[in-house]
Parts: sequence; C-alpha cells; structure tokens
Amino acid sequence: MIPVTKPYLPCREKFDRYIDGIYDRTWLTNNGKLVQELTQRLEEYLEVENLLLVANGTLALQIAYRALCVTGRHEPIEAITTPFTFVATASSLKWEGVEPVFADIDPNSWCLNPSNIEDKITANTRAIVPVHVFGNACDVETIVTIAKKNNISVIYDASHAFGVKYKGQSLLKYGDAATLSFHATKLFHTGEGGAIIFKRKEDLERAKKMINFGITGPETIEELGINAKMSELQAAMGLCVLDEMEENLQARAGVWIRYEQALSDLLQLQTKPEALGYNYAYFPVVFENEEQAIRVEAILKENGVLARRYFYPSLGSLKYLDVHLDQPVSKDIASRILCLPIFAQLKNCTQDKIIEIITHELRR
Repeated sequence: MIPVTKPYLPCREKFDRYIDGIYDRTWLTNNGKLVQELTQRLEEYLEVENLLLVANGTLALQIAYRALCVTGRHEPIEAITTPFTFVATASSLKWEGVEPVFADIDPNSWCLNPSNIEDKITANTRAIVPVHVFGNACDVETIVTIAKKNNISVIYDASHAFGVKYKGQSLLKYGDAATLSFHATKLFHTGEGGAIIFKRKEDLERAKKMINFGITGPETIEELGINAKMSELQAAMGLCVLDEMEENLQARAGVWIRYEQALSDLLQLQTKPEALGYNYAYFPVVFENEEQAIRVEAILKENGVLARRYFYPSLGSLKYLDVHLDQPVSKDIASRILCLPIFAQLKNCTQDKIIEIITHELRR
C-alpha cells in the first residue's frame, strides 16, 4: 500500500555514529550535547533566534500558551483559531483551559481569514492562534495589526512550515511565538519532537524552566512545570535528517511539481502568495463535491494508494469543543479535500498511476 506520507530515514551509518556517542557519554536527556547542537543548527538553518526543542508538537503549543500567559484555570479565557487544522491546535487550547473560538477560513488560501477575527474578540480573548495550513502563509500583516489593536498575543501553529520563507525571511519569525512539529511524518523530523520559536528572549527563558518541571537548580524549583524535554535519541535523528534536508527537499519538489502540472487544470489547488518560498510538504487537492472526493479516495485505495481527507472533519463539528457550525467555508473545503501521497521515495511510475486514476475518474 502506498501511504500518503512516509518518514524520511537518513543514512544509517551516520545515525549509528551519533548513537555510539550517546552510549559513550551515557547522557540520554536533560539538555544533552546533541540537543544543544541541534538547537544551534536549527537556528542557523531556519534563520531564527530563541528556539526551544521539546518532546512533541502538541507540547510545543501548550508550552507556548503558558509562556505567553494564555491559560484559563481561574477565569474564562478564549483564543481565536481556525477549524481547518489538525485537532491538536484546538484540543491543546482546551486542555490548557482555554476555549477555542473558531473563525472561518479563506476559501483560497485555506488559512484563517483575518476578516472573520475581530467580531469574535471579546473581553476574554487572550490570543489568536492561526495555522500556516500545509505550509502556506497566513495573512501575517493583517493578523499582527488586529492583535496589536486589541492587545492580544499571536501564537502560530507552524507545524507544516519548516523552512518556509515569506518575503525573504523565515515565516517562523512572525507572531509572539511559532510552534513546529517534528513528528515522523513531517518534512523535518526527530521521530517525535517539536520546537517553539519565541519573539522575545524572556519568553524563551521562562519556557526553558517550564519544560523541566520548573527546576532551575539542584535544589531550586521556581514555578509550575512539566516534562517536555527532547531526548538525545530524538536529537540524533534530527541531526541526521537535517544533514540530508536539501536532498529531501529536492525530491519532494519534483513530486509536487509533477502533480501540479498534471492536476492544476482539473482540481482546485491551494492559493499561495507570490512572496512565499514553499517547502513542498503536502499536495492537497479539492474536488467538485464530496461525493467525487470520496469516490476517488475509494478507487485509489482499491489500487493500493492511501490518500487522506486531511483535514476532515472541520473542527466545528466536534462536540467536546463546545462550538457551533458557523464556519461554512471550512466545512465545505474539509468535505471535498484529499491529500495525495508525497514523500522523497515516491517513484515516478507510482505517481503516474495516481495521476492516471484521478484524471480518469474526473473525465468520466
């Protein structure tokens, strides 16, 4: 079965050398040598500062909320976010006692539509949590204007935006914080893992305490914390993957471009700003209607290909989030979307088979 994505596994010999070093040092976690090295190299590669590695992308969101005082244990707190995203964006808010308030998306970029934000802001709103969906840039200029006007924080879920540039600089520099997921299926991964990029050094320093139980010394605990540290084993994988990032990117770009050339006249593709330097992380397509999307998904599966209705359902339909279905654009796009297989190892002949199946069904 051809999966929708496949983990990039780097050179085994190089990974083994990193593991040998871990065995020699017997230092497995707690800000070890490899975590420090990966932090430095990622800051250089991504052209950012104040990067903090954590155990996974969901914890990255939760720590970012807490570091920026977006928590709601003792008073009602809200954050405005998008319903068209992976569930962790909203469930992590709910887990931290923050009520996610959904604003609808733009029908072309599929990112949070800024024109839908301001009428959702109340006295309880503490943050906007937009998502750079599939690595596409949100309207960052308009969002920061709204945030400053209302004195609220902006925390970007940038899980898909590793290496993406906007107007010549890292997209991760926008917002008070931006979070990344380094899950095994991501463009860059550490098996499991994540990171937060903070705008301000003081927020980074506070978060460093939080991810280590609030401990600042052998006999000093300064505040409430949790265990969200990245291990040396995770960092070893990340260093190896980073070494081969250009090879990985080049291969994915080839797959992405072949899809675009074959399908752009037949299906709706995501609209991106001209100033975006994309990372080819996903290839989503939107069909004419839900029935067509479901039929193509089933036929692909019959032929050994797993596409995914990603993101489905629109999160406004999840009862435990206590929201209402007033996001018609998100609901519509979610019902008609499929993400097609894209990974470095995907062979041209397999991709041609996928394209042939889709075009045949569309022209019936």
